[in-house]
Amino acid sequence: MRSDAVHQVLETEIARAAERLGRRPRVLDVGGGSGVWAVPLAEAGCAVTVIDPSPNALATLQRRAEDAGVADRVTPLQGDTEALAALSPDGGADLVLAHGLLEVVDDVEAAIAALAASTAPGGAVSVLVANRYAAVLARALAGRVSEALRLLNDADGVLDAGSETLQRRFDSDGLQQTLAAGGFTVEVIQGQGALSDLVPGSITDDNPRTADAVAELEQAAATRSPLRDIATRLHAIARKPA
Repeated sequence: MRSDAVHQVLETEIARAAERLGRRPRVLDVGGGSGVWAVPLAEAGCAVTVIDPSPNALATLQRRAEDAGVADRVTPLQGDTEALAALSPDGGADLVLAHGLLEVVDDVEAAIAALAASTAPGGAVSVLVANRYAAVLARALAGRVSEALRLLNDADGVLDAGSETLQRRFDSDGLQQTLAAGGFTVEVIQGQGALSDLVPGSITDDNPRTADAVAELEQAAATRSPLRDIATRLHAIARKPA
């Protein structure tokens, strides 16, 4: 798996799950699409079920898994959060991924409940969401001040409900409260893209040492407020009671 903060936390989680369970961890990737997360997890030894409404994305997932030599560990299934009860592994998954999911579902509470029902007791959910304050900062720096103000003041961090793909953005406190209300114990809140997304690619593309330094800086900033709280995305690991 890659070395950014999110991948490192997931790597630690699956290692602990494998040790605790004495078997290959079962991962459920909800909305996993083309396998950006699923294939590396399968390469790390997990059995991964990917649920996504798009047949084209699932076809890409299958090709990617075959190219990586892990097709036997990846199960693609077409569906969405409403189908989780029927499609998730018996007894629940040891790790459930909801990356880029909560921003677009119609009902966050229902989605969290479905994720909880699909998680085995003692298992965890990994949630990755767009950060409201990063969107505010990006628009302010680009001179789109009125948009930044609307994003800051809107309860869901949305500019125009009818025109945006995202139905909501989160901040650290809101994400933690949402998961806690669903019965989870939040163990990790960190940022992804706290600083690395602000560094021009021209600085790192031809300089491996600078790229390594930026990666180290990003790793250090991921869990430190206020840098974490302005990251492009927020990542949480939350535990279902055993």
